[in-house]
Amino acid sequence: MKKLLVPLLLSLIGFALGGGAGYYLRVTPAGELAQEGSDRKASETPDPAKVEFVRLNNQFIVPVMEGGRIVSLIAASLSLEIVAGQSDLVFAREPKLQDAFLQVMFDHANSGGFRGSFTDSSNLIVLRKALLEQARTVLGPTVNDVLITEIARQDS
Repeated sequence: MKKLLVPLLLSLIGFALGGGAGYYLRVTPAGELAQEGSDRKASETPDPAKVEFVRLNNQFIVPVMEGGRIVSLIAASLSLEIVAGQSDLVFAREPKLQDAFLQVMFDHANSGGFRGSFTDSSNLIVLRKALLEQARTVLGPTVNDVLITEIARQDS
């Protein structure tokens, strides 16, 4: 009886944990995402008079590797939404910020984020969140958001 009960119990535990993980990591449908985003924006949007936008000087070029060779290049331009009057801080820390952003973009490329439909909103949301996290690590609460102002892929 024990030989039958243990595999059954382990299967049930695995099923429950897998279902929980699947629920937690699920992709939100676009309609719900738009609603969720608008709710978030309504509660967190800073006063337009208290923010400014800073365009980072350099474009980011990221190789997409496959089988040990470069199959395409991603070119992206980024801007930051920051607290008004803090642009000097952004430019003073720009080299560190660019390094952090490049690392995020390399990680995104290595995880397959720039393959296929790379401009899909779910892919870009993951990238924006990671970029914002790094921006806040470098600049603190000065940064409200990271904007991807241009993005293109050139396949070889």
